[in-house]
Amino acid sequence: MCKFFSLVSTGNGKPIYFDWNLRKKVLGGTLKDYEPDSHTSIADYFGFKNEKEDKLNKYEYNPFTKRFEIDQLNTKDDSEKIKKFCRSLDFKKVVEPLRIREIIHPFKIEPPNITDAEITLVKKWASVWDSVWTSVGTSVGASVGAIVWDSVWDSVGDSVWASVGAYCSDFMDVKYKYDFSPAIKLWKKGLVPNFDGKLWRLHGGKYAKVLWEGKL
Repeated sequence: MCKFFSLVSTGNGKPIYFDWNLRKKVLGGTLKDYEPDSHTSIADYFGFKNEKEDKLNKYEYNPFTKRFEIDQLNTKDDSEKIKKFCRSLDFKKVVEPLRIREIIHPFKIEPPNITDAEITLVKKWASVWDSVWTSVGTSVGASVGAIVWDSVWDSVGDSVWASVGAYCSDFMDVKYKYDFSPAIKLWKKGLVPNFDGKLWRLHGGKYAKVLWEGKL
């Protein structure tokens, strides 16, 4: 499965990919049959259709983790040139609202003592949580969400997806309908809120222990 950011080359060191102008056309439906990070879509759009696709090198680069991957080498190896290009690329040319930041794993941060300040953030987050739960998955960039989710999945589990989604919104320079900042501030403190239908909890530390719980 192709990942963000995908690109191809003919072996000459020159990258071929979907920039922001093309991605906007995909989002707007003008290029509805294309997927910006599908090697096949990229090849097809730029004229390398059917068997011609097999003559292209295929690469993937994660701008957050700086990981460069060779998916396929089908012609002259130009991977070093493509890697250099990816690491120097301004990714606003690929996704204009994107903010490249280090991914924070909340459970690798020493959490603070829980005070009224943290409880206030939980209360603010609780006030929008119901709405966020149903909307955040589509309102933030799916690619960013997948990258962040993969990074923290083993620790947070699926009960705090809304917090993960809220944190993902911090990677996009977009004005959202909801205020995700309370959950983002908690996340950056090493705290992840969780609600079981009765009690709110704050998890933190290496083993995601419950550091506070109560009704709001």
